[in-house]
Amino acid sequence: MPAASTTLRTLAVSVIALLTVTGCQALDDAGRAMGRSDIVNDLAARMDRALELTYSAEYQLPGGRSASFVQSQDPARSSYTWPGGKLTVTDEATTRCDTDGDRAVCTLEEPPAPNSKPSVVVFAEAELRGLVTPPMVMGRLTAAALDPDAVITERSSTVVGHHATCVDVRQNGESFTACVTGEGALGSFTGQVDGQPVELALSRYRDQVDGSAFDLPAGADVVDRRTEGP
Repeated sequence: MPAASTTLRTLAVSVIALLTVTGCQALDDAGRAMGRSDIVNDLAARMDRALELTYSAEYQLPGGRSASFVQSQDPARSSYTWPGGKLTVTDEATTRCDTDGDRAVCTLEEPPAPNSKPSVVVFAEAELRGLVTPPMVMGRLTAAALDPDAVITERSSTVVGHHATCVDVRQNGESFTACVTGEGALGSFTGQVDGQPVELALSRYRDQVDGSAFDLPAGADVVDRRTEGP
């Protein structure tokens, strides 16, 4: 599986290349296109750099619920916790936990390939569960930048004390708002995922990680499906 940084860079480069090809449009159209490519490229670069950081981010969800994403670099590991579940990826195992019941059930499977970033696996799994991830946001920004009928507005903001760039996107059937902090963390998202309204907002950001964030939930039942022990 390719590294997440490659995915974000490819998205940004693809947008710039495609918009450059359309450079024979009228001058005002060309100026608008290049402005879109600049926005996408800047946000992709921020999120790309964030993949190399150690940080923890907590998010507020509707109904008083919360989610969190943490990653560290030495050793490389990531974890995403959401209402009803948790996914942790380390060099020892890929661990999926179902926390919906009275007692958590965690399944340990093989870790990803050595050249894969743990965040890639975490983000891919999170998207399958309808959760918002930086690659998903970049994918939507890319699609909007290539849509001549989409209206993209950029503005500066502050998210939990951190400078952020926000984009408001209005297009047929898929309008959304997303903010990315200066560090490259996803600051907020309001829109739809698989036809369902989704909203999350960064409530806390730290440039450090508590090691317990990668532990199994207390008292969890464990099913180890790895072919060999850690």
